[in-house]
Amino acid sequence: MILVTGGLGFIGSHVALSLMAQGHEVVLVDNLANANMQTLERLEYISGMYVPFVKVDIRNTPALNKVFEQFSVDAVIHTAGFKSIQESNLKPLEYYNDNVSCIMSLLRAMQRTGVRTLVHLSSLAVYGKSGLNFEEYEPFDYSYPNPYVKSQQMIESIIQDTFKTDNEWKIAILRLSNVVGAFEHGILGEFIPPLPKNIVPLALQVAALQREYLELQHQAHTKDHTVERSFIHVLDVADAISASLAWLQTQFNACEAFNICRDESTSIQQLLKVIEQQTDSKIKTLIAPDKHMEFDQLSANTGKAHTMLHWKAKRSLEQMIDDEWRFYQNLLQGR
Repeated sequence: MILVTGGLGFIGSHVALSLMAQGHEVVLVDNLANANMQTLERLEYISGMYVPFVKVDIRNTPALNKVFEQFSVDAVIHTAGFKSIQESNLKPLEYYNDNVSCIMSLLRAMQRTGVRTLVHLSSLAVYGKSGLNFEEYEPFDYSYPNPYVKSQQMIESIIQDTFKTDNEWKIAILRLSNVVGAFEHGILGEFIPPLPKNIVPLALQVAALQREYLELQHQAHTKDHTVERSFIHVLDVADAISASLAWLQTQFNACEAFNICRDESTSIQQLLKVIEQQTDSKIKTLIAPDKHMEFDQLSANTGKAHTMLHWKAKRSLEQMIDDEWRFYQNLLQGR
């Protein structure tokens, strides 16, 4: 059985659905801070199966221990945590407390119960610098002044140090680019809050006439002066996790990091043009009055994942937008 932390969140729910489709048993844990029970209902509807779920904050180690004791867990997919670079500047204590405390509690519970297989979802932001072709051996810039980035760097250090203490650990760290998309049929996707933290949900609100315009910064050192990012479909992420689990099963003692993204970057200006095309809407933008610290460019080389995991992103940016827009429209129509 595979335990998925943050299992009712955007990424966690799609990972759970993918694993169940492959015949795996899953148990989901979530504190519902960024999720809701409607996701569980949709998972059970799509799969036609009962999906075990435990409401628990994984920072509560005794409560998490009980989950491991109740279910025969063989591996853990860790998707829980706060993920906004900009928000972390406003809420540093929350980000350190949530992200770093989560991994420490999870590793303690895994150690106590003898579970040694872990797939941890990190971010390309962990490098702490701007670039388009990072490889996994690239040293981190630990001086980058952002709590989210620092928390991810701390997490990877904690995982590496824990790995060194026990030769039975089998760990894959997946450094993700910006995750977009939804399940193909529009039944499962990201439940967009009234004030989204990411660019695609914000743009979809404009396309749906729920928001008048977007504020964009134009100070990046790029061709169109908007930041460049690599985007990846949430189902490609689920495929990468499945490939990681299969690879870990062949290992005796391993701790490896893998870049998980598409091998091309897209500026935010280009992204908005794709969204306009796929939604048949005009996305009005205004220049943002304040400059926020952002990476000008963020993408990476995925050769290691292709060679070792036999994984490569398959889905286009257009499909990501189509799938997320279809799910969002269904939500607006009460479906």
